[in-house]
Amino acid sequence: MRIAFTADHAGVDLKDLLVAFVREAGHEPIDLGTNSHDSVDYPRFGALMAEALADGRAERGITVCGSGIGVAIAANRNPACRCAQVAEPLSATLARQHNDCNAIALGARLIGTEMAKACVTAFLDTDFLGGRHTHRVEQLANPSTETEPA
Repeated sequence: MRIAFTADHAGVDLKDLLVAFVREAGHEPIDLGTNSHDSVDYPRFGALMAEALADGRAERGITVCGSGIGVAIAANRNPACRCAQVAEPLSATLARQHNDCNAIALGARLIGTEMAKACVTAFLDTDFLGGRHTHRVEQLANPSTETEPA
């Protein structure tokens, strides 16, 4: 699977570790930066990850900042991206199963490396359940439209 990675300066170390982690698991990481500890603006990197999903360069995305919140907000401004900020594997699993999220955001200052790896594993190994969740995911793209459950 092709996975777009981005981070701001606070998340660069965790991003680099996770890029290596998914590569070792047989995936194809696409590192879109940042690649230094020099201060950068996190909205740019949330948007870069979402653009990679929108244009088809990546099937999934992982973005990291200090809290995971800012990059998630930035990524979700792109309608092609459904990004959940997660801090443990159950949230990553439910983001896929119920919300068909194609991206997750992690907080490098809030999560340890082993927990981050567990979140990434859950996110990449979980499929969307469909069924009763499908009409709700459709409403995420068009919230004013009422759809009937399947």
